[in-house]
Amino acid sequence: MILYIDACVRKNSRTRRLAECLLNTLNAPYTQLYLAECVFPKVDEGFLEKRDRLLREGNFENPIFAYARQFAQADEIIIAAPFWDLSFPAVLKSYLEQVNVVGITFRYTPEGIPEGLCRAKRLYYVTTAGGEFFPEQYGFGYVKALAQNFYHIHDVELIKATGLDIVGAPVERILQSCEEEIVHRFSTGDTK
Repeated sequence: MILYIDACVRKNSRTRRLAECLLNTLNAPYTQLYLAECVFPKVDEGFLEKRDRLLREGNFENPIFAYARQFAQADEIIIAAPFWDLSFPAVLKSYLEQVNVVGITFRYTPEGIPEGLCRAKRLYYVTTAGGEFFPEQYGFGYVKALAQNFYHIHDVELIKATGLDIVGAPVERILQSCEEEIVHRFSTGDTK
């Protein structure tokens, strides 16, 4: 089962359009999580104390860990997140704070190194940017570092369309070209 995490905010999101093209190309069952409709608890001292207590008790079935369990059990993960302010919408960070749970999505080795507990072998990160300035080490890089270093998801694919808000840009042609690349790359099994 694919877990499709939609961090897009706009109704007619170009990022979501590309993610839906990927979903159609992969043609596999999926569960969609629309983050704009999720209500995440505030991560404050009270929340952390409760979470730490539940973890010490081994109470991993508590509803507070539902997002982490769902993430850990997914076979593949798609994250759709537009490139905003060198990162992604804040709702994705709130979600990742719920997912990053010791004992569910990762654990520490005796040497203090994170070791992944997630089932997924591949994570697709789908994004769009208004300009051509897209330093991969920020929004995408953050998610890639978590996936590879904490969750044990080593195959992280970046799918992006940039330059969409430049005056005179052929927006539809850029998006169609990206969709064609998605179909070519992921319907043939070629991921590079």
